[in-house]
Amino acid sequence: MSLPSPGLAISSCNGACRTLDDCSGQLICINGKCNDDPDVGTHTCGGGGGGQGGASPPPSSNTCQPSGSLECGSKSYPKYECSPKVTSSTPAKLTNNDFSEGGDGGGPSECDGQYHANSERVVALSTGWYSGGSRCGKMVRITASNGESVTAKIVDECDSMNGCDQEHAGQPPCKNNIVDASNAVWNALGLNIDLGVVDVTWSMV
Repeated sequence: MSLPSPGLAISSCNGACRTLDDCSGQLICINGKCNDDPDVGTHTCGGGGGGQGGASPPPSSNTCQPSGSLECGSKSYPKYECSPKVTSSTPAKLTNNDFSEGGDGGGPSECDGQYHANSERVVALSTGWYSGGSRCGKMVRITASNGESVTAKIVDECDSMNGCDQEHAGQPPCKNNIVDASNAVWNALGLNIDLGVVDVTWSMV
């Protein structure tokens, strides 16, 4: 029986991955490595005590662990105070947000107390990347897998600690690797907004 080529092999804990399908079982691809899915609450990679022989290596210090969870109705969501380290090409999930008044973003943007038109290139960053507002008004460069890139202004936080209330338009907490972008950003990148979530990289300009 022949083994699949390495490019098709299913990866276990901390194994290299590019898509969600690359990881075995309930593991998901986080920052290029297979890891436990915080939404499912598995601890396959956490080495929960019984680590004999083939235990996976401990996560690197760069790993951002959840700090508790938030109950939203019947679902539980992990809360994050931290985000992955910012580099010259930081992997992230691009999501879509309506920053205008009455849009799905809830209240006005945290940085300036203003609403923003869908024609503006603006983003909200996960709590760790938002860094207490220290990046407010600064520009980021976002690059899509199609090679297109665009600059956008940071105007808000994609709250990774709170959610499911009126202030957050009833939405659960953000994951810790989100760049939540306006329609103008998606359009400039040539991406289909209906996809909802797309892999990108970003950096500070």
